[in-house]
Amino acid sequence: MADRKPPTARGAATWDRILDAATAEFAQHGFSGARIDRITSTARTNKAQLYGYFGTKDELFDAVLAASFRQIIDLATIDANDLPGWAVRLYDEYLAHPDIVRLATWSRLERSPRGHLVAEAERQDGEKLAAIAAAQQAGAVVPGDPFDVMAMVIGMSMAWSPVSNVYAAHAGEAQAEHRRRREFLREAVRRAVTPG
Repeated sequence: MADRKPPTARGAATWDRILDAATAEFAQHGFSGARIDRITSTARTNKAQLYGYFGTKDELFDAVLAASFRQIIDLATIDANDLPGWAVRLYDEYLAHPDIVRLATWSRLERSPRGHLVAEAERQDGEKLAAIAAAQQAGAVVPGDPFDVMAMVIGMSMAWSPVSNVYAAHAGEAQAEHRRRREFLREAVRRAVTPG
């Protein structure tokens, strides 16, 4: 239900407002702390319309999470022949869109403490895994499970993300700091994934 935007311009605009308001609410308060009343107030709509478009609170959170995954996929496209560059693009997107990381973290804490973050049918990593496998076949990426390679590169890219337990970078820092981290990240990933 939540992936079907209404066909009318007015309905689509309301759908977008609900999704935007829910994204901000879930990113700030998590699933348990989020309130439908605040979402409908911010979105300038009502509960009946929210539930009509998205179903339950669970389905709304799933829609928000899926949209955030699509956003990061679109903004930080993978090039399996340049995984260091992909890691840097992810770093930049975490700076520009910290809510993406917060949403995934809330989901991990409150809904999926083990295994994959989302259900098998909702995973959006098929193209990434195929690209990594092809790069491995060509000898450009170290052998191993493509999923493990992807998970490691993503983990490295999150070293300074909003969920870092050491230091969370932010967009307001000096650009020289970001350049330094990008180059360090690029080189660390290159060493980790390049054969030989």
